[in-house]
Amino acid sequence: MLKTLTVWNFALLEHVEINFSEGMNILTGETGAGKSILIDALGAVLGHRLTGDAIRTGCDWLRVEAIFDIEGEMALHDVLQEQAIEDESNDLIITRQITKKGKNAILVNGCHVTLSVLKSIGEFLVDIHGQHENLALLRAENQFALLDNFNDEINPAKKEYQKIYEEASDISKKLTKLKEKSSDSSERLDMLHWQEQEIENAHLEVGEDETLEAEIKKLSNAERITENLGRAYDLMEGNDEVPGALDAVSEIKQRLEVISKYDDALESTIPMLEDALCQLKEASYNIRDYQDGMDFDAERLDELQNRMDTIDRLCRKYGPTIEKVLERYNQITTELDEIENYDEDISKLTKALSEAQKKANDAADKLTTLRKKASKALADAITEQVVALGMPDAKMEFSINEAPMTSNGKDALTILFTANAGEAEKPLAKIASGGELSRIALAIKTVEAMSNDASSVGSMVFDEIDTGIGGKTAQMVAERIALVAQYRQVLCITHLPQIASMADAHFYIAKTTENGKTTTAIEKLEKDDRIREIARMASGADATKASLLNASEMIENADAKKKALKAKNKRGKKHV
Repeated sequence: MLKTLTVWNFALLEHVEINFSEGMNILTGETGAGKSILIDALGAVLGHRLTGDAIRTGCDWLRVEAIFDIEGEMALHDVLQEQAIEDESNDLIITRQITKKGKNAILVNGCHVTLSVLKSIGEFLVDIHGQHENLALLRAENQFALLDNFNDEINPAKKEYQKIYEEASDISKKLTKLKEKSSDSSERLDMLHWQEQEIENAHLEVGEDETLEAEIKKLSNAERITENLGRAYDLMEGNDEVPGALDAVSEIKQRLEVISKYDDALESTIPMLEDALCQLKEASYNIRDYQDGMDFDAERLDELQNRMDTIDRLCRKYGPTIEKVLERYNQITTELDEIENYDEDISKLTKALSEAQKKANDAADKLTTLRKKASKALADAITEQVVALGMPDAKMEFSINEAPMTSNGKDALTILFTANAGEAEKPLAKIASGGELSRIALAIKTVEAMSNDASSVGSMVFDEIDTGIGGKTAQMVAERIALVAQYRQVLCITHLPQIASMADAHFYIAKTTENGKTTTAIEKLEKDDRIREIARMASGADATKASLLNASEMIENADAKKKALKAKNKRGKKHV
């Protein structure tokens, strides 16, 4: 429940702090005093839209802070832990601040969070109901949510169905895609077979192009190689025209050996020449062997160049390298296997889809059965509350008919309603007046509040839902809201003294202007002030002795009614 709401610089609210109570919290005041602004401020910490336009004139920022008691709210504690938000106590502190420059800061227990996270947390905290929410009751998704949340068995069955439905949908998508591919596969198949054969016939090997390039380079320069090879060998071995390097080194060695007989100064050089002579002989043998093995075949060169042209063509077509060409070949063979197995795969998927659809249909039937079972109890519970709101002949029914299967099941849901005896029940959207719709919505909120469902929020806000009613109906509405307050904390903005008299805590909102500056203040009323405020609401004039006495009697009667409600529910808040 909401413990404290503190607001700074929010429109007419310069700085207010309200400590709310359990049960019924009533907010009253003259029209335009700022009652709805307070609800807007509460909405800000629940994740509702907030812009810089709400900042009080002359200020650079606004801030709203709320403290909630979340003891026992296990689902909410789970969300906080999932979001790594501090969760060491049963107090939840939410702060939201916005500046004129558009900077938006949101803190939950001191941790920064996004607006979407704040919205998800807010759904567990407060249900704000105003006049415009009555029309939301007519939307199909809200009617399904109302029914599905009423029975604890429905939502688990719904989740199980949705899981199966998604599996069937995935199979259906795969099957459709495969059939589309199959219809276009004939021409594609011919092309892929041709490409497969083209690459396969080339018998490519990784690194082959590098080997070919080296051999082509050698054969293309055969004449130059031969010329230089012969000259090198002549310089090494010598001929009639040129002395050989081997002979020259050998002669040098011999002459140094002669010198060493007379002077040993160059004796150490002789081994060096011996080593050089050995290496030169080895080099000479290598040149000779290479020369003997030379075979410059023009046909071989043509063959290699043709092979290289084939590789280049395939690389230009399928990839820049042989590796990429072979990679493409693997892709082609894989796709060919897929295409050639289309019929078999389509058959398998068709069978799988049939099985999945049967499972989904069975799960949908189970969901429909649970909904039909719950719909009777829910319709009876809501009708009971509607009757208590001044429509004694009202009847309601949830009509569930078969519809095409969707993620919500295969049900079409229509709320049928009649307010008059002898009149057939018809779709609520077509026959309910604004006043009737308002009372039906309140009846639904009453049923939801009386539920022990752990997912129900701890606080409900009623923002002037009493507009346009009075007299006996107003008294009935007051008693229904008081009944809701037996199960949930209620914050209610009202102009009706019948509702205000039911308050467990009564706050008066007043607007004052001083030095050209307008400010809204909020005051918690004690007994005497409550009597004067209810007298003002009832008579619309300055309090008289008679109006004060009437207001006092209204409060006494309201207290007696609340005691009766409490006694009635003393044995516990049972599921309706």
